[in-house]
Amino acid sequence: MNGLSTTLIVVGLFLVGGIISFAKQQMPKSLITLLSIGAAMCLVAGILRLEVWN
Repeated sequence: MNGLSTTLIVVGLFLVGGIISFAKQQMPKSLITLLSIGAAMCLVAGILRLEVWN
């Protein structure tokens, strides 16, 4: 695991926490959707950059 993949996974998990928090506060659905897309992209990019696939 290198630094960039770790950072992307941590940022993705941080955004997932934001999604949960925003959903509890009943924020607008469009904001939650945008945050979900960003979290999914960070997590997928971090997982795909792991060195276990080589």
